[in-house]
Order: sequence, then structure tokens, then C-alpha cells
Amino acid sequence: MPPFGPIKRKDLITNFLALGFDAPVWGGDLQYMRGRGQKVRTPDPHGEDINRGLLARILRQAGVDRSEWEAL
Repeated sequence: MPPFGPIKRKDLITNFLALGFDAPVWGGDLQYMRGRGQKVRTPDPHGEDINRGLLARILRQAGVDRSEWEAL
């Protein structure tokens, strides 16, 4: 469902919840989500979409491959 491209922070979190990650929590200065034995930082809510490059880094850190992301 979500194409691999710019995405809103809210949609990123919704999709990570669908992948089995826990809701974001504050840890120091940043928010992060836990799941699949990983701790993934979520971008700050700055009003702009998350671009492709940052999305790719977040997915790699989370251990989610592109085909799994697009199959949501």
C-alpha cells in the first residue's frame, strides 16, 4: 500500500505499528519505536514529508525490506 517515496510522519508511524512495532516513546531528546529486536528513531514532527533517502535509512535500521513495506 505505501509507495516507496515521501511519506508523512503520521503515516510512517501507522505503518510501523502495522508491522508490529510499539508506539513511539520519548528517550532523551528523540522518539523511538521498538520492534523486531530493533530500536528505531522516528523523525521529529517538523511538518514536512520524510523524503525517500531518510525513509530508506529508517527501513534499513528497522530491518524492513522494500517489498515488505510496499506490501502493507
